[in-house]
Order: sequence, then structure tokens, then C-alpha cells
Amino acid sequence: MDMIAYPIGDSLYLNITNRCPNRCSFCIRQLGDGIEGYNLWLDKEPTTKEIIEAIGDPSGYREVVFCGYGEPLMRLQVVLDVARYLKKNYPNLPIRINTNGLANLIYGEDITPQFKGLIDTVSISLNAENAQKYHELCRSDYGEDAFFSVLEFARRCKNYVPKVVLTVVDVPGIDIEKCKRIAEELGVGFRVRHYEGKDGEEN
Repeated sequence: MDMIAYPIGDSLYLNITNRCPNRCSFCIRQLGDGIEGYNLWLDKEPTTKEIIEAIGDPSGYREVVFCGYGEPLMRLQVVLDVARYLKKNYPNLPIRINTNGLANLIYGEDITPQFKGLIDTVSISLNAENAQKYHELCRSDYGEDAFFSVLEFARRCKNYVPKVVLTVVDVPGIDIEKCKRIAEELGVGFRVRHYEGKDGEEN
């Protein structure tokens, strides 16, 4: 049975796709089938109805996070539909998206206005301080253009989402201070994720 909704700490994570345009060298996908004892590889992508059923009553959680094994915004409409359901039924429950920040490249348009009123936090994987290093680390389908798209995505998210955070994994060779300065210049938050063979997204 596919693992669609799974708790880590006091957050409920939603796993809705295996697909991702990046093949990051540090990604949990390269290390096994899941994290925290959960097998997150999906046999099929769940429908909106199946995701809502898997969520159940989330009122006991601090937040709901679209994260999982793939890039959640590969299924933008499903994310929006589930978020809309949650906001209608649990209006005080914060919703976060953990993303690689490439959705505007994926769809060929700016999708960030659709987050307004639905998404409380967007956590974006910056992962490197320049385009060349990003591509070496993340091996994106979009080449070095991906890095610049991540920066623009963060800039645009600020217009519609209360909290935007750039994250970086502390793998060798990454200049954490330069990454932090990029976040400061964009006027968004910054967080270092520790590379321990799991997703490191516990806040």
C-alpha cells in the first residue's frame, strides 16, 4: 500500500509523486526507498480524493507539508486542490510546500500567483551558490538555467506567500555563507539542512 501521508515530528507530510526534473547527488532517492522507516516509492500517483482520505483529520498537527519522494509541484493542480480543501476545513492549519523551485520552468509560466491564500510557507532548495555548482550537484533536466529559475521563483513567491525560505544541504564544497547572502539579497529566509541520509526537512 502506497505511503501517501506520513508524520515526522508534529508535521504531516504528503507524498504525491515520484517524479522530479533533478537528480541531486545527496537526494534520499539515491540512497534507498524512503526515510524514517517509511517506504515512499509510489506504485501510482494518488488522486486528490485518495490524498484527502489519507490525510484524515489533520487538526492535531502543527502543519501539513507537501514533500515526499518527488517534486510535489509536478502535480500543481492536485497541490492546489488539496490545499483548498484544507484551508476550507482547517483554516488555521499552516500549509508548506518543499520544492526544488523549478515549477515556472516546468510549466513555462509563473505559477506563484496561484499560491495566494492557500500556501503559508514555501521552502525552496537552493543547494548551491552558483549555476555551475548547482548543475554539478543537482543534475537538472534544465541545465544551468535551473539555478536562475530557482532565484526568480523565490522572488516571485514573496508576492503571494507569507514565508519563503531558501535551503541548502551542507554537503562538501558548498559555500554556505554565499548561499546565505543570496537569501538575504532576495529578502527571504535561509536554513541549512544537514546531510544525514534522510530528508532533513524537520524545521
